[in-house]
Amino acid sequence: MSVARYEISEIKEVSEVMSVPQDLEYWIDEVRHPLSSSSFCDQCRDVLDRDGVLTLDGFIRQERLSSMTDAAEKSAHHAYFTSSTHNVYLTPKNTDLPDDHVFNRQITSSKGCITTDQVPEETGLQVIYNDPRFQSFIAHVVGQDAVFPYADPLSSINVHYASHGQELGWHFDNSSFAITLLLQAPKAGGSFEYVKDLRDADGGEMNFDGVRAVLDGEMPVRKLRIDPGTLVLFRGRNSIHRVTPTEGDRTRILVVLAYNDTPGVALSETARMTFYGRLG
Repeated sequence: MSVARYEISEIKEVSEVMSVPQDLEYWIDEVRHPLSSSSFCDQCRDVLDRDGVLTLDGFIRQERLSSMTDAAEKSAHHAYFTSSTHNVYLTPKNTDLPDDHVFNRQITSSKGCITTDQVPEETGLQVIYNDPRFQSFIAHVVGQDAVFPYADPLSSINVHYASHGQELGWHFDNSSFAITLLLQAPKAGGSFEYVKDLRDADGGEMNFDGVRAVLDGEMPVRKLRIDPGTLVLFRGRNSIHRVTPTEGDRTRILVVLAYNDTPGVALSETARMTFYGRLG
């Protein structure tokens, strides 16, 4: 009898996974955020171009948020926590510069994450990520013809976990834009801080003096208030940013939805080993 009960439970669990709604409007509030509206898309693009950041409060339907968070929490035990440090440029050390140069200064990031192949179907994140309307909206807002998933099986959707004392250190992004979705806020800490347009990567201006001032706490920074269910588009290639250490016994859970402007791009093997601990 015990074997039969186990098999029935297992079948029910598989059935529930298979019945995950595939409609985008089931997961997001398209009344507040009409992704198919050209005027709404234009407004979002203008805000991103002006401020370097776009926040869409209440992007996830409130009645879906808790189930998405619960599903993500159940997979937290799969999270890989990187043990290596990095510089703000996310590049290897420059041996032509002294160890105490700001380019070589090492920053600690202690949060963990699960990768695309580990994200539960029940979160609905695959539905959102792969939906043509969502992808068209993102492409329009960031000024690209189209967006494409990563070619490797790990890097398209990541769920990040930061428990008490864990953080994401100061850095610039390598990509031109980033998309995040906050599922759960900590009791305290876990603040997103940034300095807009601190460098000009395409022009080759690294602004070492400005970066040093930020790292030494000598430059004022902006704080971005983000509530659970909020989608954020951020241009982090030239704007240095971090997430301060989480405080308290509630884990900060953040989703990163990553695209490329060309197909067939994979995150480098070095980066995958650093942040995921495996290649796929």
